[in-house]
Amino acid sequence: MKVAVIYNKQKDVEGVLNVFGMQNQETYNPKTVERVASSLEKGGHNVRIIDGNINVIERLQDFMPRVVQGEQPGMVFNMAYGLQGVSRYTHIPSLLEMLGVPYVGSSPAGHGIALDKVTTKVMIQAAGLPTAPYWVFYNADQIPEDLPFPVITKPKMEAVSLGIQVIHDLPSLKNAITDLVEQFKQPVLVEQFIPGREFAVGLLGNRDPEILPILEIDLEGDSNAIQSLEDKLHKPKNKICPANIDDNLAQELRRLTKETFKVLGIYDFCRVDYRMDSEGRLYILELNSMASLGVTGSYVYAAKVAGYTYETMVNRMLDVAVERYFGSQQMDQIAVEEPGSKAKKDPLRIRLRSYLRGNIGTMEEYLSNMVDINSFVENIEGVNSLGRWISNKLGQIGFNRHVYSRAEFGNILYLTNHMDETNDILLIGNMDNSVDFEDYNSFLEEKGRIYGTGVARGKGGITVLLGALKALRYTRTLRKVKCGVLLIPDGSSGERSSKPVIEELSKKSNYVIGLSGAGLSGEIMTSCSGSLRYEIEINRRQSKQGLKSSSEISDPILYASQKINSLRKLNYESDGIFITITGLQTKGMEDQPTYHAALSFVIRYRNSDQRARLEDQVNQIFASKSQDSIKVHVTKKSPSKPFLENEKTIKFYEKVEKIANLVEIRVKKAENSVISCLSNVAEDVPALDGLGPVTGGYGSNNEHVVRDSLIDRSVLLAYLIYLSSKNFEI
Repeated sequence: MKVAVIYNKQKDVEGVLNVFGMQNQETYNPKTVERVASSLEKGGHNVRIIDGNINVIERLQDFMPRVVQGEQPGMVFNMAYGLQGVSRYTHIPSLLEMLGVPYVGSSPAGHGIALDKVTTKVMIQAAGLPTAPYWVFYNADQIPEDLPFPVITKPKMEAVSLGIQVIHDLPSLKNAITDLVEQFKQPVLVEQFIPGREFAVGLLGNRDPEILPILEIDLEGDSNAIQSLEDKLHKPKNKICPANIDDNLAQELRRLTKETFKVLGIYDFCRVDYRMDSEGRLYILELNSMASLGVTGSYVYAAKVAGYTYETMVNRMLDVAVERYFGSQQMDQIAVEEPGSKAKKDPLRIRLRSYLRGNIGTMEEYLSNMVDINSFVENIEGVNSLGRWISNKLGQIGFNRHVYSRAEFGNILYLTNHMDETNDILLIGNMDNSVDFEDYNSFLEEKGRIYGTGVARGKGGITVLLGALKALRYTRTLRKVKCGVLLIPDGSSGERSSKPVIEELSKKSNYVIGLSGAGLSGEIMTSCSGSLRYEIEINRRQSKQGLKSSSEISDPILYASQKINSLRKLNYESDGIFITITGLQTKGMEDQPTYHAALSFVIRYRNSDQRARLEDQVNQIFASKSQDSIKVHVTKKSPSKPFLENEKTIKFYEKVEKIANLVEIRVKKAENSVISCLSNVAEDVPALDGLGPVTGGYGSNNEHVVRDSLIDRSVLLAYLIYLSSKNFEI
């Protein structure tokens, strides 16, 4: 199952439009969030950590399943305390309910009631449950003179002991209320302080919830002691679990916990805190609808005593939420994914994802390092520098390098982890890009996206490749695969020098995968367009007699512009025909008409009939006529044939789709109109492209990679590489 763990970074001011009201001071340690995510992954789930801020909808849209489209349901494991406002616990659950995303934990209503300490006490009292006498003050002037002391003060809608203190006299209480109202911008709850023992009781489940072992906070014999926020953060009091109490008291605590849980309308899990006075009377202090999952917290401590490991506790919390939404029968169906129960229990799947998520920082660093190397296709040294960098990384995990030297472009690199003639799988990545020096964009990570020249087509895919191979090496499965990696330096120029190498090596490989970036829906290419590349030289002839006709063109710029208009009329997107003008350069002298123009363009097409017709049309457009003023020379560069979908490719995609469903990664079959390395793959070799990361803005200044897809696509690619040695039999 796909599980998004949502939490809030403390003081995430960039995650809101405006900063208003009370700012959240309660947050999870990132290590705890990682521990929860890791636990879910060990339970066989596909996990993504998401910041609960302004970008949460976009990131959920990218990750969560579309149940209406037949995908297995996903869940959110909610750890978000909110960013600001008095009802901050409710923000993410409310959003999830609006979006139709199921989640672990209480509803907005339940959180709102539990966070509001006054409403909690009103409902507890109405249900006949015991709680201490209380008052609510908006300012110090409201305090009656006969108020009994000692009392304890709390902000009306805060948690984790924020602002609590025990007060013994009226002047101190007035000062405390004034300070708390000023600090928290909300009323203050004042309740009768109950000297005595303090207990915490955790609950897990819904219809017949499990009561965890009762825990006592060790007050070291001081009945007037409390556990402050300072205690919780820096010097937490000892915990006694199970508490040293008799069966009658234990039974009463269990009963009260279940009743409180029911009365307040809480779901899945909670913790109820109690004080007991010297006469054995119990008082409900509050219910925590988001009991801390920190390893030193009372809830986790009690769960451990109950026999849970951290991992089993977290996965049990998910299970009870799944059962609440879908029922026990549905829960079983969800847990057993297609094609069978092996999917959920497969240790390789779990280990791959855990390794990759734990090393996402390294993958980002790899991508940043590659973007820093300007590999513009005409910058041969830059392309070769990138090749050396990649070769070094692959060499560290056992790959040997063979270099195909080229004069016009950078070196072609072929690396393998074996000495045989054939590969189980050949992976092809682009090192170059088409962006010149002055338009080059540096690495930038922003709002879950990574920007930079080359990230979409080439460098992002190579990052995914490095992640996948390192994960396979970590799991000791890479050595079981005969893997070849081909890095080409001229993808932006139609693979003019790489064509024969791609064809040669693909013949020696059982499967071929291209590492170009996928679209936002995870598109995988099963076919690609062919291309025709033209360079047109246009020169003005010198003539002493001038023009022979008023209609005759002598200006190369004017001539080129007219021909561009004619070329654009050949554009038929519905038929997969695209005309792209790739360059127009002119030469002239001061105070003299232009004497030279160079026009270049690319035509993409789908089949041989289109190609023949387009070649005739281009010849007609630039046909020589009976004029002396303009001389035209047409050069047709090495064309790329289209890669047409065939039976082997379709079967290959179906295997990939099956594996993608197994590891819960969204893919989509695409017959793409872009140019791909597939064009040069030998016939009858099963091949796909687009196994790089999810990308957007290709060919623009907005070129980017979706950060989280680095993990997902690396998992998918790693699985494909591993299974290639087994003919993709699961």
